[in-house]
Amino acid sequence: MADKLALPLLLPTPPPPKPFFQDHHHQKPTITPPPPPPPPSPLNPLLQDLLPHHQNSNKNSPQTQNPQSPTHRTRRRIGKNGDPNKGKPWSHHHLSPQGQRILQTLIDPGFDISEIDDTLLKLFNSERIEDSELCALESVSLDVLGLIKGLGYHRKCELAMTVFDWVRHRNDWEVVLNGSAVAVIVTLLGKEGRVSAAASLVHNLHNDGFALDVYAYTSLITACSKNGRYREAVMVFKKMEEEGCKPTLITYNVILNVYGKMGMPWNKIIAVFEGMNSSGVAPDAYTYNTLITCCRRGSLYEEANGIFKEMKVAGFAPDKVTYNALLDVYGKSRRPKEAVEVLREMEANGFSPSIVTYNSLISACARDGLLDEAMELKNQMVGKGIKPDVFTYTTLLSGFEKAGKDESAMRVFEEMRNVGCKPNICTFNALIKMHGNRGKFTKMMKIFEDVKACGCVPDIVTWNTLLAVFGQNGMDTEMSGVFRELKRAGFVAERDTFNTLISAYSRCGSFDQAMAVYKRMLDAGVTPDLSTYNAVLAALARGGLWEQSEKVLAEMKDGRCKPNELTYSSLLHAYANGKAIERMQALAEEIYSGAIEPHAVLLKTLVLVNSKSGLLMETERAFMELRLRGSCLDITTLNAMVSIYGRRQMIAKANEIMNFMRENGFTPTLTTYNSLMYMYSRSENYKKSEEILGNLLAKGIKPDVISYNTLIFAYCRNGQMREASRVFTEMIESGLIPDVITYNTFVGNYAARAMFVEAIDVVRYMIKHGCKPNHSTYNSIVDWYCKLDRRDEAIMFVNNLHKLDPHVSKDEVSRLSERLSKK
Repeated sequence: MADKLALPLLLPTPPPPKPFFQDHHHQKPTITPPPPPPPPSPLNPLLQDLLPHHQNSNKNSPQTQNPQSPTHRTRRRIGKNGDPNKGKPWSHHHLSPQGQRILQTLIDPGFDISEIDDTLLKLFNSERIEDSELCALESVSLDVLGLIKGLGYHRKCELAMTVFDWVRHRNDWEVVLNGSAVAVIVTLLGKEGRVSAAASLVHNLHNDGFALDVYAYTSLITACSKNGRYREAVMVFKKMEEEGCKPTLITYNVILNVYGKMGMPWNKIIAVFEGMNSSGVAPDAYTYNTLITCCRRGSLYEEANGIFKEMKVAGFAPDKVTYNALLDVYGKSRRPKEAVEVLREMEANGFSPSIVTYNSLISACARDGLLDEAMELKNQMVGKGIKPDVFTYTTLLSGFEKAGKDESAMRVFEEMRNVGCKPNICTFNALIKMHGNRGKFTKMMKIFEDVKACGCVPDIVTWNTLLAVFGQNGMDTEMSGVFRELKRAGFVAERDTFNTLISAYSRCGSFDQAMAVYKRMLDAGVTPDLSTYNAVLAALARGGLWEQSEKVLAEMKDGRCKPNELTYSSLLHAYANGKAIERMQALAEEIYSGAIEPHAVLLKTLVLVNSKSGLLMETERAFMELRLRGSCLDITTLNAMVSIYGRRQMIAKANEIMNFMRENGFTPTLTTYNSLMYMYSRSENYKKSEEILGNLLAKGIKPDVISYNTLIFAYCRNGQMREASRVFTEMIESGLIPDVITYNTFVGNYAARAMFVEAIDVVRYMIKHGCKPNHSTYNSIVDWYCKLDRRDEAIMFVNNLHKLDPHVSKDEVSRLSERLSKK
C-alpha cells in the first residue's frame, strides 16, 4: 500500500503550456492549409500547439532587426483607425464604387484565380492616389477590409485569404491592412475549423513586428473557444495581457465562458471577473449570465445565487437566459425546491417558461429522485402547449433508470416513440446504461448496434458509459477493448473519459491503474474538476484509504474545488471500508445535525455504509431520516435494507421491503436477488435459494459467482453435497469461473463430514484449474482433522502438502505447523 500512497494525488497547478509565440523562423501564410496534425497518442489529450510545425525563412519576409540598427522598425499597433462599422452586419455600401465592382468580379462563379493580380491592382490605380497618397491608402484599407468581409459573407473564405495574402506581399501592406482585417480573417478561419491556420497567421504578424490589437486577439480567442480548443484560448488571453493589450468586455466574456467550459476552479473564474472590474471594464448582463452558467459544472448553486443577486444590485434585470441558466445550475445541484422558486420569480417578471425552462426543472426533480414531480412538470408543459422534446424524455428515462424503475423507464421510451419524438444519442446512452447496470449485456450491446441503425453516431458519452458499465462489473478485458475502440473511432481522451477510467479501474479493483490514469491526466495538462476529485475519492474509498481521502478533502477545501454531497459520500465509504467506524459515525452526526447539509444522497449513503458494516440500528436510523425528510428512495437504498435484514435472518422485515418495491414499481436487481438467496440459504427454507435463482434466469438477469456460491453453500450446509456439485456444474456451464470461495465451501463442508479424500480431491481440482488455495483452504482441513481427533493425519497432511500443491510456500507450511502445535 505504501507505493500507492506515494503517488501525488494533486498538482499545485497544471503543467505550463508551450508559449504561444516562440522565436524561430517564420513564413507568410498562404492559401494552402497547414498539414494535418499527427494523431494523438493514447491517453494524451494535449492539444495541438498553436504554432505552425513547419516554418521556413522567407527572403521576402521582413526579418527581426537589431534594435540598434538604423533600419529597425518600431512596433506599432495595427488597426489604430479601427473599423467604423465594426459589429454591424456587412453591407457593400461601405465599399467604394471601385471596391463594389471588384467584389462583384471576385464572387462571380466564372472568376479565374489567375486574374487576381489584375483585379486587385485596380484598388491602387493612379487616379485614386494622385491627390493625397496617405488618404488614398486609408481608403484602400477600408476597401480591403470590405472585400474580405464581403467574401466572408458570400462564404468564400479561401478567396478572402487569397486577397489578404496578396495585400501582405505589397510593400505598403502595413498601412493597407488594419487590425479589423486581421480579426475578420481569423474569424473566418475559425468558422471553418482552421484554428491552426488562424494561429499561424497571428504568429507571423507578430514576428513581422506588429503588436496585435484587441480585435485580432479576441477573434483568435473566440475561434479557439468555438472549436473546443479551450487551453489555446487561455494561452492567447495570457499572451494578450503580457503584450500590454487591454481586453475589452467581449474579450472578458469569451474567456469567462472558456473557463466555465474547462471546469476551472471557481476562485480562478472569479479572479478573471475581479481583474475585469479592476481594469475599468464594467460587466454587462451577458457577463453575469456567463458567470451563472460557469457554476453548473461544479454544482455551485450558492455561488450562482450570489451572482444572481449581484446582477440585480448592479442594475441589470435578469432575462430569460438568466433564469434558465440559474434553473440549470439548481438542476445539476439537485435543488428542485430552489428551481421552482426561480420559476415563480421568472413568471412574476413576465417571462413565460420555455421548453428549456421545463427541461431544467424536470432535470432538477429527476436528479433528486422526485420522479412523480418530474412527470407532473411534463404534463404541465403539455397543458401549456409546449411539446416535450428528446431532452425531456431522455431526462425522465434516465431518472427512472437511476431509481431502478425499469418498467417506468421503458414506458417513457415507448411514449417518446409513439408521439414521434426521435431518440438521439443521449437516449441510447441512457438505455445502454440501464441494461448494463442490470447485467443485461446482450441487450446492452443490441442497443449499441441500434445506434448506427437509427442514424446516430456513438459519442464520447457512449464510450464512457460502456467503460463505466464494464468497469463496475469488474470486466477489465472488455473495458480495455472499449478503450481501444474509442481511440480507433478518433476520440481523444479528455477530462470526462479520464474520470470514467479512474472510476472504472477502481471498480475493477485495479487501484494502481486508476491512480496511473489520474497521473497521466495531470501530465496531459487536463485540469481536474469536481468530478475528477470525486472519482479519485471513490477509488480511495474502495481501498478503505480514509486518511488519504481526508487529505484530498482538505486540499479541495483549500480553494481547489468545493466539496459536494458525493465528496462526503465517498468519505463515508472510505471510513466504512477502512473499518474506521468511529470516524464514520462522527461524520454521520455532522450530517444529522445539519453541520453538513443532510442531502438525500448522504442519507442514502449512510444506509449503505451502515448496512455494509452490519450496524442494524444505525442503518434503520438513516433509513427513517430519509423517509422523514420526504426524500425519494432508490433501488440501491432498498437493496441495502434487504441485505442487512437478510444477514440478520429478519425475513419478515426483508419481505416488507420487497413488498414496498413491488408496490412502487421498483425493478429488483441482481444484488436484490443475491441478498434474498443469502437470507434463505441460512434458513430452514434453504431450497428457496434455488427458486430465486430460477426467477433470476427467467427474467433474463445473468447470475454471478456470488449467486452460485450462495446456493452451493445452502446445499453444502445441509449436507446435500450431490446437489451442491450439480449447481457447481451448472455454474461452469453458464460460463462463470469458480473462485476460491466456491472451492473453500466444498473443502470445508467435506472436511466437516470427515470426507477428507473428497476435500483433498477438491484442492487438487482447484489447483489444476488455476485457482490458488488460500489460508482458509488448508485451515479447514487441518482444523477438522484435529477436531475429529485425527491429529496424526493432520501432521501427515502438512508434511506432504508440497506433493499436493507443488507451489505451496515454505512460509505456508510453517504457518500450518505452528497452527497444529497450538491445537
